[in-house]
Amino acid sequence: MNLMMDSNQAAKQHSLMGSEAASERTLYPYVTGSSVVALKYKDGILMAADMGGSYGSTLRYKSVERVKPVGKHSLLGASGEISDFQEILRYLDELILYDNMWDDGNSFGPKEVHSYLTRVMYNRRNKFDPLWNALVLGGVKNGQKYLGMVSMIGVNFEDNHVTTGFGNHLARPILRDEWHENLSYEDGVKLLEKCMRVLLYRDRSAINKLQIAKITEEGVTISPPYALKTFWGFSAFGNPTAGAEGSW
Repeated sequence: MNLMMDSNQAAKQHSLMGSEAASERTLYPYVTGSSVVALKYKDGILMAADMGGSYGSTLRYKSVERVKPVGKHSLLGASGEISDFQEILRYLDELILYDNMWDDGNSFGPKEVHSYLTRVMYNRRNKFDPLWNALVLGGVKNGQKYLGMVSMIGVNFEDNHVTTGFGNHLARPILRDEWHENLSYEDGVKLLEKCMRVLLYRDRSAINKLQIAKITEEGVTISPPYALKTFWGFSAFGNPTAGAEGSW
């Protein structure tokens, strides 16, 4: 009898241990992307991100697309865990499909998508199972430009230019100095390239392979991957960063 009770207790304990193991949370991100930089320009929104995927401190993947269209009016960029970004894209595909099934002539704009993402990120944070991403959401609907971001714990805001990751420290000061409302497309691209070049010089997780996307009333255009012109011939003596973008 005692043996039977002991075996039953052992089975119950094993079952409890299995259920606890099944509910473990991801404590650290594995494959991550670096900064996203976005701004409003005269006709819409411009967004830039490189294509690196870091496995720890190793730049393991070099063709990771981190800027994606969402529905008809929105553009999403993400830094952080790549698999969590893929999960968010799956959520958004279901949301857009559900919206389209109504067939009522209306569609979600960037403001609605941004609000949805803030709820998703905050909800997952409250479950102690966060999605390890910082998201940038931009778009144009009915002539209104919209640009916002949301962090992995649901902190969110709108602005004329937003960044994630090291971009908050290295690119945002440049945008504060040089951004203005009437930026042309060409000047907006140059400003984004300047920010991405500074990030390339100073962020070890950045790579020189990037995409720039734009969204206007006409739709979304994402550039093919390309590389920036850089200069690494700094003096071996004195200040090795003298003359580099972002140096002081």
